[in-house]
Amino acid sequence: MNVILFGPPGAGKGTQAKNLAKKLDNFQISTGDMLREEIQKNSEIGKKIVEDMGDGRFVSDEIVNSLIEKVLSDPTKKNKLIFDGYPRSLTQAKNLEKLLGKTNQKIDFVFFLDVNKDTVIKRIEQRKTIENRSDDDLTTIIKRYDKYMETTKPVLDFYSENSNFHELDGSSKIEEITSKINSFINV
Repeated sequence: MNVILFGPPGAGKGTQAKNLAKKLDNFQISTGDMLREEIQKNSEIGKKIVEDMGDGRFVSDEIVNSLIEKVLSDPTKKNKLIFDGYPRSLTQAKNLEKLLGKTNQKIDFVFFLDVNKDTVIKRIEQRKTIENRSDDDLTTIIKRYDKYMETTKPVLDFYSENSNFHELDGSSKIEEITSKINSFINV
């Protein structure tokens, strides 16, 4: 089963993706983790990522899509993917559909965790204290939230017409969101 979880920064995608990956024995595909890994390696891609993220921009579709293509081409992960925060743009969504077609896969469920800006700010401030993530600077987060809402509207429209799309209140308690997701996928 392949599942997409998307929503603004701090919506709880990572938490829900971890829960689902464990429950289904699937692989959590976090573009954020993949990008942070490139940064840690200090690769050329990593340097470009730092530049984009530091300015509050999203990393280019080209970089993200190439990382996703590697994952989808891995036969051990076929139909066992939980996409955590991908796709973030209509270009990425269309690219994902194309790549899924090439690898004879599909998306079984799409969950949008809808959260307002105030909740996101509160959560990010808590996460920064606990995890000390470099991408959790408040000013950067506000820029990323606004940019996310602007670029994700077309993605929301793209998926919301499908019967496998479900919008959830991302400001609910973790357990409540998990329970709702589980009820949709019957686990």
